[in-house]
Amino acid sequence: MMNVTILTREYPPHVYGGAGVHVEHLARELARLATVEVRCFGDQDLPGRNPAVRGYPSGDRMFDGNPAREARALEVLLAGLRITAEPVEADVVHGHTWYAAWPGIISRLVYGTPLVMTVHSLEPLRPWKREQLGRGYDLSAWLERTALEMADAVIAVSAGERGQILRLFDLAPDRVHVIPNGIDTETYRPIADKDALRRHGIDPGMPYALFLGRLSRQKGIDHFLEAAGLLDGPVQVVICASSPDTPEIGREVAGAVARLRREGLRTVWINAMVPRAEAIQLYSHAALFCCPSVYEPFGIINLEAMACETPVVASAVGGIPDVVRHGETGLLVPVEPAGDGHYGPADPGAFAGRLAGAMQSLLDDPDRGREMGRRGREVAAALFGWDRVAARVLDLYRSVGRPSQNEEEE
Repeated sequence: MMNVTILTREYPPHVYGGAGVHVEHLARELARLATVEVRCFGDQDLPGRNPAVRGYPSGDRMFDGNPAREARALEVLLAGLRITAEPVEADVVHGHTWYAAWPGIISRLVYGTPLVMTVHSLEPLRPWKREQLGRGYDLSAWLERTALEMADAVIAVSAGERGQILRLFDLAPDRVHVIPNGIDTETYRPIADKDALRRHGIDPGMPYALFLGRLSRQKGIDHFLEAAGLLDGPVQVVICASSPDTPEIGREVAGAVARLRREGLRTVWINAMVPRAEAIQLYSHAALFCCPSVYEPFGIINLEAMACETPVVASAVGGIPDVVRHGETGLLVPVEPAGDGHYGPADPGAFAGRLAGAMQSLLDDPDRGREMGRRGREVAAALFGWDRVAARVLDLYRSVGRPSQNEEEE
């Protein structure tokens, strides 16, 4: 069996986004086929298992003299050094996101380990991150570029993202492979329980439009909230989002929610990372799930909603059209890009209007929404099972990795 080391910022119990969900399930499935070690940011310590998991701290007082934004980026470098202080003895190293770029670079240069990088998002397409990292954004972009152009293979999670990678980086096309995210349809499935809805103040008898995701400009929550104010009829708006990228975004969302409530729209804001079981309840009973991202390489949350038989209204950007089939499993809303280095709709008001129109059409025709939901689960189960994804990833490892003794004997 191959020996694989996975490098990641997020791993349970410290997961806040789609990359963490991806790594959790990929590591679990790969462990059926290979010996897997996960090195991550955090305090995890699960040795002697498959996957074995070891967490490394990212915070340190040594950066206290720096502005807070830049210190966040510098702490990533320190965590990467800690992760690779112990020799990397795997047949292949697999890094996820720019946070894992630095330990990936070290593993390849110092330990000679073949490197695979999965792109979950691209720094050049996320200019709003300068709000988070200041000049640290230049560091994150440099780390990403260096790791991707050094890697023996790069995984894009969608065809659209592969095209962006080839446009933005100096990579031969045969080094960039499309392998999508997956979904566990045994975990994500429609359920009848509604106790979490009542606990959070959601009326189970009234249809609701659901937004679930990070409080980030990338996720387009501002466009969702503007669209929500245009909806007619008896409807609730449920927002499950927390941990804003910046204090400014948090204040903007709080102001928009207060405005919707003043206008009489029943608006529930769950300002917390809810457990997976509660998220599944929220998906299962929503009239629709809205993903208004202005940039989205794949959008695993759409698969989660589809697996729970919930129709999706999503922006037609990045890898979302690889997942959501317009008119069949949901509705895609076009985004006219602003251009001039700005990522997002050229006319935010028009985009919000189109989002509202798509959501309203499903609210007005619940039978159509239910049929889209049923078809969505069928597509998720047929095309995006984690067992298929892991098998393809392992084949890629074998094409670039150094075979272990056990692999050679096999």
